[in-house]
Amino acid sequence: MSRLSHMDRRALFASGAAAALLAATGLSAQTAPKSGGRLRMALSGALRSDGFDARAQQGLFMQVAMVGGVFETLTEVASDGTLRGELATSWQGSADARNWLIDLRKDVHFHDGTAFSARDVAASFELHKELALADIERLEMIGDHQIRIVLSHPDADFPYRLSSPELVIYPSGNLVGAMQAGIGTGLYKVHKFLPGRQFIGFRVAEHYKNGHAGWFDSVELVSLPADSIRAEALRDHYVDAVDLTHTADLGDLSEMTLLPEENFMTAAVSDCLALPGQIGSRWPMDDFRAAQRWWMA
Repeated sequence: MSRLSHMDRRALFASGAAAALLAATGLSAQTAPKSGGRLRMALSGALRSDGFDARAQQGLFMQVAMVGGVFETLTEVASDGTLRGELATSWQGSADARNWLIDLRKDVHFHDGTAFSARDVAASFELHKELALADIERLEMIGDHQIRIVLSHPDADFPYRLSSPELVIYPSGNLVGAMQAGIGTGLYKVHKFLPGRQFIGFRVAEHYKNGHAGWFDSVELVSLPADSIRAEALRDHYVDAVDLTHTADLGDLSEMTLLPEENFMTAAVSDCLALPGQIGSRWPMDDFRAAQRWWMA
C-alpha cells in the first residue's frame, strides 16, 4: 500500500478548474499575503556534497531549497491535505487505476527560458524510475502537454505519489546542467549556492503562481548544524525561521510560533512572518514549502 494512502482521496480526480480554485487554500481569512522581503532560514541537514540531483540522499536544507523553491512536481498536497495540480492541471484514471491521463500546464518556462512540455516529464520520470516510479510500465506523450501513463499494477494513489519531493521535473534538453546548477520551473531561481553552506534564490518575475504563492522577493538558507546555534540565530533575529524539536534554547517564546505545535515541534518561526491558516505537517517547514506559502507580516 502507498504511504500516502491514508490521505484525503476526495481531490484525487480534481479537475484543473478545481486545482486553480485551491491555489490559495489554507490562507487565513483574517490576513492577506503581501509581496516583498527576504525569508531567512537556518536549517540542519546540509552536506558539502549537496546538489540539485533529487536521486541523491538529501537533508532538510536541500529539500527546502528544491521543493517549493527551485523545482516543482506534477501535483502538490496543500497544507489542508487536499491534492491540487502544480505542473499538471488535471488527471483522470481508468476504472482499474492502472491507466492515467494527465494534462500539463502550457504557461510554464524553466529558469533557462525553455518551455515546459511533456518531453520534460518523460525525461525526468526516466531518471526517477528506478527508485520511485518502478511501476510505470509505459509512458506516452500525447502532444506537447498531455501524457498517458500505464502502471504495472493498480494504484489509486498515483496522483498523490506524483507530489513526492523527489519527483521534481528537470528540462529534458539539459538534465545534467539542471542538476548541477539548479534549473527548474519553481518560484525561485538560484542566485547563489554554496553546497553545505548557503542557498539564495531570487523570485521569478513572471510565474503562473503570481498572486497565489511566492510572496518573498528572495529566500536565503544557511546551514547551522547545531540546535543551540540555530535557536540563538532565531532568538537574536539573524534569521526568521529554524528547524527545531524543542524550546530549550529559544528563550522568550512570546514573539515566536512553534510549528506545527509545541508538543510535536519541528520548527520555530519569528512573528515577523505571517503564516497560512493551516500548516502542512507531513514534513518540517510547512511540507518544505515555506518559501512558497509564507510572507512578511
